[in-house]
Amino acid sequence: MRKLINAPENFVNEMLEGVYASHPEKVTFVNNDLRCLVRARVKPGKVGIATGGGSGHLPLFMGYVGEGMLDGCSIGGVFQSPSAEQMLEVTKAINGGAGVLYIYGNYGGDIMNFDMAADMADMEGIRVEQVVAGEDVASAPKGREEKRRGVAGIFYVYKIAGAYAEELASLDEVKRVAAKVCANVRTMGVALSACTIPEVGKPTFEIGEGEMEIGMGIHGEPGIRKGPLQAADQVVEEMLRPILADLPFVRGDEVSVLVNGLGATPKEELYVLYRRVNQLLAEAGIKVYHPYIGEYATSMEMAGASITLLRLDDELKRLLGKPANTPFFIQEQL
Repeated sequence: MRKLINAPENFVNEMLEGVYASHPEKVTFVNNDLRCLVRARVKPGKVGIATGGGSGHLPLFMGYVGEGMLDGCSIGGVFQSPSAEQMLEVTKAINGGAGVLYIYGNYGGDIMNFDMAADMADMEGIRVEQVVAGEDVASAPKGREEKRRGVAGIFYVYKIAGAYAEELASLDEVKRVAAKVCANVRTMGVALSACTIPEVGKPTFEIGEGEMEIGMGIHGEPGIRKGPLQAADQVVEEMLRPILADLPFVRGDEVSVLVNGLGATPKEELYVLYRRVNQLLAEAGIKVYHPYIGEYATSMEMAGASITLLRLDDELKRLLGKPANTPFFIQEQL
């Protein structure tokens, strides 16, 4: 294992100390717990939006806490769910009286703990609603969308729900638009190498030199096919085809595209992938509104990428274009 860390057991807290030291004007923590991260300033009367999940996926989860996106995040160990108690502390801190919406990925530990936190918040008189994001078409077939795990597509749920909450929309309305994003987003990933969890000290799975695995999850969950690494254009075609067929996306649609690096893939390669995505969408008569290319949901130092399409209508397009300002994501009005 070759990592720039101190003691592996201190990795997450030391990382958080660095985040708080870097962005004191944007984020802080509550209950004297580094793993209960919230916006430095809560907007009065606004629906609070909370998320949470394991460490190891930056900027995913806590990186999107800030103006125009999320209000709080509970943070677990690497690939481990945070506790229900930490989720509750975040909930209490971001509740401005309009209720709190939980948005998180479709993973067993997170679901169990967010359910418990919602029950505890209810006992304290805080109304909580939940939206679970899962858009990876490789993880369950069409017709069983409720089984799909979340990947980078949750970025769009954060962005659009956060923009709506910033306009002081009601909790029911913010939940509605978050669910609408979930219904219109699809993702597929590819892995070229594994990652190493600091406290484990060895790769999380095996993938041979010169191989790739199509459809892998961001924790190393099995994909749908392993084989020799192909040219970038062929990889894109194999990933994009099931995405387009699943919703389905059709001629005349307008979409936003997210090409996401998993931690060890240069931006140059991501732009090579986007080049082919753009060509294929043009051939299919699908218009691209605004592409996002970079690291939005990583898996430590895993090499690979994911492709996400979000189908837009006027409402989603307007909210996607709103500004945002977080420690890890800044967007001007589009």
